[in-house]
Amino acid sequence: MPNTPRSIDLTQVVEWRDGEVRRQQDYLAGEEPLEIRVDGTPLSVTMRTPGHDLELAAGFLFTEGLIRERSQILSLDYPKRNGRRGRGNTVEVRLKAASKRKRFRRNFFMTSSCGICGKASIEAVRAQSLSRPNRDFFLDPEVLCTLPDGLKAAQSVFDKTGGLHAAGLFNNQGKLIVLREDVGRHNAVDKIIGWGLLEDRLPLSDLALMVSGRGGFEIIQKALMAGIPLVASVSAPSGLAVRLARELGLTLVGFLRGRRFLVYSGEERLISPIAAKSSVC
Repeated sequence: MPNTPRSIDLTQVVEWRDGEVRRQQDYLAGEEPLEIRVDGTPLSVTMRTPGHDLELAAGFLFTEGLIRERSQILSLDYPKRNGRRGRGNTVEVRLKAASKRKRFRRNFFMTSSCGICGKASIEAVRAQSLSRPNRDFFLDPEVLCTLPDGLKAAQSVFDKTGGLHAAGLFNNQGKLIVLREDVGRHNAVDKIIGWGLLEDRLPLSDLALMVSGRGGFEIIQKALMAGIPLVASVSAPSGLAVRLARELGLTLVGFLRGRRFLVYSGEERLISPIAAKSSVC
């Protein structure tokens, strides 16, 4: 049986510091290809950090629109090798017949930094089943400011390697519900959504998504497909992401650092109805 993929690799490096040189060990974030097969046919190969691969596959199928609910998955597992099932670099998915009516034209290699590379057409970039998220979700700005520290504190692999993106779901009290790490920010979000799908938690309408990278278009699109009402990032969103968030009423926060952030869309979710009324003269 091949070696189990690792989320962390150990290597030898040479450190230069203040003119002194010494050899030491260093941790690297694991990155290996994962092939997702649907009913025996290869669908996609993505570069990812090993770990939570089944969630990644499920989340990818969901955010690509191939499935809409957990019940459409008949089986989801690693293939058998030498009669034994073990973790590898392939995930096999079997779907119900009704789930195969929509044919995909996406069969390609994805880098860990690319979410829409290889789409067959411009029209295929945007998902067709987006809807407005929960309007009744509110988050205190003071609680929002605690999310980056909460995310960082739970990043076990990043703490060793310093080379991973993270995505975390928080409730409106600032409690971390689930966190996933990956070399690709899109993969981290797909793992989060795959978790929600496999746990029958979708839509994630009462939770906020915090991401360690920027708030790009596809991050916003994935959040909308999962019903997430608020997305916050430590960096800047793209112009297309802002337009999509404003169109469908998702709360989009960027540059969330310390006690400062910018709201690009949906600021009403950061002001409770009571506070909003009291501010009117």
